[in-house]
Amino acid sequence: MEQRVEKEGKNRNATEKGLKKRRRKRKIRRRIVDTHKVHLCSDVPEGVSPCITKYWYQRYNLFSRYDEGIEMDEEGWFSVTPEDIAIRHAEKSGNGLVIDCFSGVGGNAIQFAHLLKVAMLCFSVPMLLQWCCHVIAIDINARKVGYSLNNARIYGVEDYIDFIIGDFFLLAPLLKADVLFLSPPWGGPSYIAAEKFSLQMLKPKDGYSLFQVAQKTTPNIIMFLPRNVDVNQVEELSWLSSPPLEVEIEENYVKGKLKGITAYFGDIAYG
Repeated sequence: MEQRVEKEGKNRNATEKGLKKRRRKRKIRRRIVDTHKVHLCSDVPEGVSPCITKYWYQRYNLFSRYDEGIEMDEEGWFSVTPEDIAIRHAEKSGNGLVIDCFSGVGGNAIQFAHLLKVAMLCFSVPMLLQWCCHVIAIDINARKVGYSLNNARIYGVEDYIDFIIGDFFLLAPLLKADVLFLSPPWGGPSYIAAEKFSLQMLKPKDGYSLFQVAQKTTPNIIMFLPRNVDVNQVEELSWLSSPPLEVEIEENYVKGKLKGITAYFGDIAYG
């Protein structure tokens, strides 16, 4: 009897100690979360929407010259291509006229134009012919075009870009270009919730329809897509041409984190 009482007492003490440990752990976790919240509130300037707070912390990845007056709307924060990736796209674009068909706040158009500017300052005329000759930036939203122009001025490349307010699908039959850059809306940050992002989820038209329109202008196409895109579907796009186009698919990382997938079609694949 005494042994049983003693055993029960030990079990009760062990249980109480376990509860105290768990309480301490829970309290520590809450403290860390609260500290994190205070950190966010103290750093983020007034007027920044809670929806874009995490993108604000990445602002220098989006535009290295952000502090010089870069302008974006809320959609621009989560849709602009990170600068290092935009530079990569420009380096792969080859020579000639490049059209950014959904230019948004200008992240890619600026880097296409910056490559041209550097080439003009550093190389002779024969060498210039191997690089991008001019950039056209199209967006249906006049306000975004205004942001894009402002941001291009900050980078000193506004004279290398023609800005057009218009619907790419309506303008496409009139366009001539050597390279088309396609980064249509992905449907907002919720795209990441899909196990596999289907090309049919792209806006305002599905990826197949978009590609068919684009290839009537040029077979040399760059598509920047979500990191969870169905790569098999992307490869299928090359079969919409006869003969099928060459296609190169590339994973794009920023500071070790996968940010997107780029597909290069036509002569710029494996270039």
